[in-house]
Amino acid sequence: MPVLSLPLAEELQKVFNIKLLEVKEFRGEWTLTIDLSVIQQVARYLKEEKGFDLLLDISGVDHWGEEPRFEVVYHFYNLQKATLLRIKGRVTESNPIVPTLSFIYPTANWHEREAYDMFGIIFEGHPDLRRILMWEGYPYFPLRKDFPVEGKETDQSPVAFAKAAPLDGGPFVARPVALSVEREPRAIENEELLEELEELKEQENLTLPYKEKE
Repeated sequence: MPVLSLPLAEELQKVFNIKLLEVKEFRGEWTLTIDLSVIQQVARYLKEEKGFDLLLDISGVDHWGEEPRFEVVYHFYNLQKATLLRIKGRVTESNPIVPTLSFIYPTANWHEREAYDMFGIIFEGHPDLRRILMWEGYPYFPLRKDFPVEGKETDQSPVAFAKAAPLDGGPFVARPVALSVEREPRAIENEELLEELEELKEQENLTLPYKEKE
């Protein structure tokens, strides 16, 4: 497919004199890969001139082992025409900084905080770039690919703490089964835990006499 097969891509390239690194179409959805240094200008143009009045999402992607390592993906939506446009670009691990869109699209405030919290991507100019899921001071970025599935142990008393929870041999286990819903981590069943559970059930029946015993 020719690089400039999308009229809007040609228009953006002409207006902002930018190099489109890639243009793709898949099932009616267009994706433009650009240099994110101009994302503010492009976003404002899309909103004010092209009717993309909703920023659905900003997400991060970790291409661990590649450089630039991180990719930032934006989903813009034109409500009147029911049109989705995806724009993305990469930033380096050593300098993962992207201009904020929070003053153009208010929803960017929350999306950028989540991408910062999970990937460590910094949105320059954001009015309040704090963690949104993990606590302030948490030293890791959980959605980076070098972050282990079981998590990492941290101790930031008296603020918060976290302990690793490995699936294999830890407090949870995932069994190979046909249905994925049954493959979700479950508590390991052992005799001691089952005995404790039975004792709790008996105590509950004693303290709640109105409850019908099985």
